[in-house]
Amino acid sequence: MEDVQIAPGVSLPASALQERAIRSPGPGGQNVNKVATAVELRARLDALVGLDEGARLRLSAARDRRLLDDGTFLIQAHRHRTLERNRADARQRLIAFVQRFLVPPTLRVATRPTRASQRRRVEQKKARGQVKRLRQERPGGD
Repeated sequence: MEDVQIAPGVSLPASALQERAIRSPGPGGQNVNKVATAVELRARLDALVGLDEGARLRLSAARDRRLLDDGTFLIQAHRHRTLERNRADARQRLIAFVQRFLVPPTLRVATRPTRASQRRRVEQKKARGQVKRLRQERPGGD
């Protein structure tokens, strides 16, 4: 098994990966019952090399059901019929997961609503109120 290159300067050594072939779920006939084509990939994310401290903190704070309590990331890949394609799919999903945390999230800059948007909002509220007034039953009216 070889190292997984996440991004330039960021990689996961092969020693932090554990891969095993498992039986694939779902339909597929006799082939599914005989051949273990699905891949279960376990990656120790604390072993990532070249990860800055901010990305490491974002990664450790991640809420993902594939992230186990001990910091291991678990992927089960069974989309394809062959072991090789499932192995590549599992690695691609690992890379995509870690890459999400490399770039810090952009912070929203608070802005005031424009005068035109405030006016549109008030007009919509008045129109809605008018519709509701028209729907009301008036006493004594037929």
